[in-house]
Amino acid sequence: MSQPPRNVVFLDRRAISVPLRPPAFAHEWREYPHTPPELIIERLQGAHIAITNRVPITRAVLEAVPTLALVAVCATGSEHVDVAACSERGVAVCNVRDWSVSVPEHVFALLLALRRQLPAYMGAVAAGQWQASPTYGFLLPPLPITLGGTALGIIGYGALGRRVAALAGAFGMTVLIAEHRGAATVRGDRTPFETVLAQSQALVVLCPLSDQTRGLIGAAELAQMPRDALLINCARGGIVDEAALAGALERGELAGAGVDVLSREPPTAGNPLLDLKLPNLILTPHMAFASVQSLETLAEQLIGNLEAFVAGPPRHLVTPD
Repeated sequence: MSQPPRNVVFLDRRAISVPLRPPAFAHEWREYPHTPPELIIERLQGAHIAITNRVPITRAVLEAVPTLALVAVCATGSEHVDVAACSERGVAVCNVRDWSVSVPEHVFALLLALRRQLPAYMGAVAAGQWQASPTYGFLLPPLPITLGGTALGIIGYGALGRRVAALAGAFGMTVLIAEHRGAATVRGDRTPFETVLAQSQALVVLCPLSDQTRGLIGAAELAQMPRDALLINCARGGIVDEAALAGALERGELAGAGVDVLSREPPTAGNPLLDLKLPNLILTPHMAFASVQSLETLAEQLIGNLEAFVAGPPRHLVTPD
């Protein structure tokens, strides 16, 4: 006996700028480029499956949409979904995993640009300093430091962290994998959190945002890092204290930072990093994930998650912490 169509609502379709194939089950599909908070409940009325990239699914939404059976997150991070409330109401939550091949490349794009001081040298050329040089070249102090032979610390050793570690090995870097802060024991392939801070010439943040990681890197942690260290955050805003990072950069306590995510997105006036005009700070607009290959992988995995839920057994389920 055929099943009745499932009502699928994609709340923020513009998050995936590649085609989506139709799910292989009977369905009715509605999509919106973006959904503001005041329209979430209205647009989900009668929905069995909600797809969201960053549109919040709260307890109030769940109570107002009793037909909902699945929240499909078209991202890895699910902090905008009340997973505990979903679990209480028997609503499944799934996400996409190990899909972005571009984030590790973006990490190293930032690392290389900062270590080679590309913004500063581009500024020097634009200002005519090379043109006025008495020799064939033009150098700015201090001299660049190579990646090879330096230590790379990784906070968050999932699929992305492992790929970053593999790239670091190709550059001849020593990889330090951070144990959880405050952990009673240190696993065999991990290094104590404080040791990673103290010994890394480059620290890469790739962990999820949670109650345990919010504010993980603050003024105290930045003060433990070497003055020639770089900080790269391609995870989530809120993990790094932005005011503390801005202060450390202004005081010359870090060699530089590459940041792809901010605590509020899109950013608004008042974010302490936005107004810094420093050649050793590179801000990119939460686009490290973006590439044709990454989004095509995400799109296929998202539709596969819907099909697995309908046909059983479901996959990539997110459970309460």
